Amino acid sequence: MKYTTLPTTDIKVSKICLGTMTWGKQNTEADGHKQMDYALEQGVNFFDTAELYAVPASKETYGKTEEIIGTWFKKTGNRDKVVLASKIAGAGPYTAHIRENGFAKEAIIEAVEGSLKRLQTDNLSM
Repeated sequence: MKYTTLPTTDIKVSKICLGTMTWGKQNTEADGHKQMDYALEQGVNFFDTAELYAVPASKETYGKTEEIIGTWFKKTGNRDKVVLASKIAGAGPYTAHIRENGFAKEAIIEAVEGSLKRLQTDNLSM
């Protein structure tokens, strides 16, 4: 696996990033866990998620992907082996079930706290 160092840090991330947006809708929790196991075994240490996932976005699937990642972190103890990138949902018709205040300070705080809870971690970075 090839890696790159994030500028002004000593954090090395794999050039390949594991996308997770289908976990909780098209893929089960077991599928997500297997995919993360396989990715890490292959040297992929960079995972991408978002509070909006699973997609297509809906009230019923909101945050499911982060919950799956969180149960995997808890089960495997691999939180310190993964660089996790995430995103918050903005304002619009597809995010009305999440919040309507876009990127206001309160929205960002709410999004980060919710993600950390679903991920079962209080660790923003390792």
